[in-house]
Parts: sequence; structure tokens; C-alpha cells
Amino acid sequence: MNYTQLVAAIEAYSENYDTSTGGFVDNIPVFVKNAEQRIYNTVQLPSLRKNVTGTLTANNKYLSCPIDFLATYSIAVINPDTSYTYLLNKDVNFIREAYPTPTDTGVPAYYALFGPDTSAINELSFILGPTPNSAYTVELHYFYFPESITTVATGQTWLGDNFESALLYGSLLEAGTFMKSDPDVMGVYKQRYDEALGLLKRLGDGMERGDAYRDGQTKLNTNLKGNVVA
Repeated sequence: MNYTQLVAAIEAYSENYDTSTGGFVDNIPVFVKNAEQRIYNTVQLPSLRKNVTGTLTANNKYLSCPIDFLATYSIAVINPDTSYTYLLNKDVNFIREAYPTPTDTGVPAYYALFGPDTSAINELSFILGPTPNSAYTVELHYFYFPESITTVATGQTWLGDNFESALLYGSLLEAGTFMKSDPDVMGVYKQRYDEALGLLKRLGDGMERGDAYRDGQTKLNTNLKGNVVA
């Protein structure tokens, strides 16, 4: 489902085509973005992961986060022999106490989310310990929100292509809130959304984190009539 199809479905399900300024149609992008945010914060999907590499500055214990950074999966220093040394997450006060002066240098072993970047106060930065003694290459694996289906040039995203039901019913919940829909209607949207989200969690938090070789194939016990039994 691309964005044009999603908009048409939201209008049709809601039976609302109001194009007045600030009206229903104008707010559809808001409904969709709120639904995306709700879904992305509920299920960990591969499409929400990103890898980037950067270079530390010698004698500077701070490292800027990417502008779309939300949370860390891992940070690793890439050694000259191309091996990886993964940094351990600590609190800022641990690093400050363990390495109290900037001259405590070496290969970084720890990191903490420090706070706003001094050069871009709307972005975050890491503090490292000890202070890097060389311009090491680092690899950051992190959580981010993909570009919204409302703004991506193709009008298509992984979520819209693979789990349109979660995106549609999440958007309808937001649309129903905007229109102050009847509780019965909202209840149906919520039920359908929860069902879709459950299937998505089965994929993102289950199937994509294992395989048949290690975990075996999922089996359901059935009786002679084909009914699932405990």
C-alpha cells in the first residue's frame, strides 16, 4: 500500500472527505505519522536499524550522534587489524570518575549518552572513556525512525508494503480520535489494530530473531477434526 492508497482508504473507512483548511484531509499526514510512531515504538523491526561508521578525534572524548539517532544497539571501535572492540554502556558519572581528566587517553572501552551536542543543541552526543588517543574508526548500530510514508519520495515504505493493516488501523484510530467517533467504531479499529500489531510483533520480535535450524519449526497440535488443541 503506497501513501496515495492509504489516504484513499482512510477517507473511505472514515467516510470523511473534508478538504477545508485544517480539516480532516489536511490532518491525514498527522494521523499516519502518529500511527507510525506508535508502531515503531512497539515492535523492533530490521527496517528500524541502521549502521554507520565514523572517525573519532584524538584527544576528544565526545562523539556526535547521527541526526536521526534515537537509541543505541552497539558501538564498536574498529582496530587496525579490522577486529572489533565493543564498548560497554555506562553512565556519565562512571566515565567521569574512572577517567577524571582529558589526558586519560587510550582505546575507548566505555560510552555513555552525554546530552546535547554543543554544535547542534537539538542533537545528542556520546562521551567516551578513556579519551581516544588516536583517530579510531567506530561503527554505530542504532535505532531510528525511517522516513514517514507521508514524505518519502516513492510514497512507499517497508511498513506500507509489508504490514499495511497495522498502518491503516493505526491511522484510523488517530482519525477516529480526531473525529470523536463513537466508542463502538473506535473499539473495532482498536481490535483490528491490536490483531495486526500482534502479527507484526510475531514477525519482528519472534520469527526474525530465530531460525528453524536453532529453534525448530513452529508446530500446532490438532485433533482429528483439525482443531488446534493445547
